[in-house]
Amino acid sequence: MTGFFHETALYGSDDDFLALAVPFLEDGLRAGEPTVVACAERNTALLSGALGRGNSVMYLPGADQYSRPSDAIATYRDLFREHTEAGARQMRVIGEVPHSGVGARWDWWARYEAAANQAFAEFPVWGLCPYDTRTAPADVLADVVRTHPNIAGASGTHQANPGFREGLPCSTSPPDVLEQASPLVELIDPTAGAVREAVGTAIRATRLTEDNAHDVVYAASEIITNGLTHGIAPVRFRLWADDSRVVVAVTDRGSGPSDPLAGLVPTTATRSAGLGLWILHRTCDYVSMGNDADGFTVRVSVGGQTEGRSSGTSGKNRR
Repeated sequence: MTGFFHETALYGSDDDFLALAVPFLEDGLRAGEPTVVACAERNTALLSGALGRGNSVMYLPGADQYSRPSDAIATYRDLFREHTEAGARQMRVIGEVPHSGVGARWDWWARYEAAANQAFAEFPVWGLCPYDTRTAPADVLADVVRTHPNIAGASGTHQANPGFREGLPCSTSPPDVLEQASPLVELIDPTAGAVREAVGTAIRATRLTEDNAHDVVYAASEIITNGLTHGIAPVRFRLWADDSRVVVAVTDRGSGPSDPLAGLVPTTATRSAGLGLWILHRTCDYVSMGNDADGFTVRVSVGGQTEGRSSGTSGKNRR
């Protein structure tokens, strides 16, 4: 294998999951390939029980590996690079990506699945992403099909996926529940300095930690700079907050970046649109980027717990 083979598989029972995953892993072990499992606790237990002890499978806790999309990409790239430099000619990974059916914010994980095709393209990796049809909603499954070039069948077949489409998935983020109230701050075409000052004043009444307060000010400054530099005026800045969480949204009339890697991998090609967005993805509790009737919006959430706080999802973002 000379590059990333990105494959999905849909299953509807524990037996179906094991029928897909166990042969995939056993074939890797027999071939002496670095073999990785990054699944939720339940499926990790199923696999470890089926495979038994004494094998060289590397188990990564799914909740840690898939805490943020940018973190997941960085961790995998380091792991793949390490094994490639050690002489591995192929690696296998079965990774269980979180989605709204298990309480995660899906839109940024949908972007992750699209970005993986480029982010891991240089590595000889066979990546299998299984999705449980008992928990994954229809919109998630539609994005899964759209973002995976290959699909595995229950009978052990592996084929090109006719539903695969290049580019960004269709999922967009619904407004945060805090946005149901009037914003505490609303500015049109402000300077980054004016935004930092306004945000600093607005968050004084919150119980944010010092680190979270710093993250909010940085995020607000970064996304307004990005909107003013790369967007189309007018650029609208808004901030909402409760006692422990802050949501910032910046909307401009442009279409936003078309690159699925934007914000998910570091780049210095365009500092504010590349490296800055990546830092946001590594520090904020949630980041969304998408288009609607008002234009292109970057939205970030920092602090508190997000369980039940977003329209259209009842789960929480696991940091």
